[in-house]
Amino acid sequence: MKPRTGVLLINVGTPDSTSVGDVRKYLREFLGDGRVIDLPWAARKLLVNGIIAPFRAPKSAKAYRKLWTPAGSPLIVHGEALARALQARLGDDHLVLLAMRYQSPSLSGAIDRLMKERVKEIVIVPMFPQYSSAATGTALQEAFRIIGGYAEVPAVRTVPAFHDDPGFLDAFARRIHYCAPSTYDHVLFSFHGLPDRHVQRAHTACAKSLDTRLDKSPVTGCACERGPYDAFPTCYKMQCHATARALAARVGLPSGQWSVGFQSRLDQRWLRPFSDAIVKEAPAKGIKRMLVVSPAFVADCLETVIEIGEEYAELFQEHGGDQLTLVPSLNAEPAWVEAFARIIQR
Repeated sequence: MKPRTGVLLINVGTPDSTSVGDVRKYLREFLGDGRVIDLPWAARKLLVNGIIAPFRAPKSAKAYRKLWTPAGSPLIVHGEALARALQARLGDDHLVLLAMRYQSPSLSGAIDRLMKERVKEIVIVPMFPQYSSAATGTALQEAFRIIGGYAEVPAVRTVPAFHDDPGFLDAFARRIHYCAPSTYDHVLFSFHGLPDRHVQRAHTACAKSLDTRLDKSPVTGCACERGPYDAFPTCYKMQCHATARALAARVGLPSGQWSVGFQSRLDQRWLRPFSDAIVKEAPAKGIKRMLVVSPAFVADCLETVIEIGEEYAELFQEHGGDQLTLVPSLNAEPAWVEAFARIIQR
């Protein structure tokens, strides 16, 4: 058999089980990464091992028990289904494997299999539409570290952020269309949050605004929100707004009927506006039906199914709303499989 191309799909990760011990182990590995919490080593270890992991693990384990399916974690179930579909689409001259940056299936195990298969090249595919150091950056860094430990290293290519890829956008627009967005009062595009300082490193336009935000008010009108979107190509916030605008245009949402928010924050110095704050305030503005899209994720997970689909839905109703609906993620949707295959081939 002729040498194949190895395709390495990398997502963030998930605990091995819903036990408090496994969830604590996952949180320590995930949040202990210096690209995720970019504090000095000693301070990070004290914060994660002494405060966050011990106190957050029981609550997170309870949430994971709600999320878990008979087949296991949805992130792995959807990821493996996508890998199988991509394998069928790309053919026998490719070997598609799924790995997680943290926990299982391990990144080292997947790379070792590719090496044993003697692939002619490895295409590393971080499964994150928008670039961030805390997700894409750490996935690439760890993959390169592991690959660099082998005596013989094949050619290595990486797939960049695909937030503006037409196939990705079209596939997500189809998902939104299925939910009939015109029947809702408002559409919220909710992206995973990041600390403000992560955005400060990306470009100076936001850095100046954030440095002078003594009242912690949201930054508005900066280049990363209004465009042009190619001005700061590695800015996560810019890529999020670019994704939201492109999707809004594709599904015909008029200005004022949609907004952008950031979820899953650890403290107040994270990207604003906060998605949960938008959800709380919406009913008082006459918004009784809200549709939420989370295009920072290509597979349903804790942050979509539980945080948005359950917690935000309850929050919305508690503050006077009638219905909050989550648009399902791309998972292994055929249109996404085709679009993703083309991204990988390019």
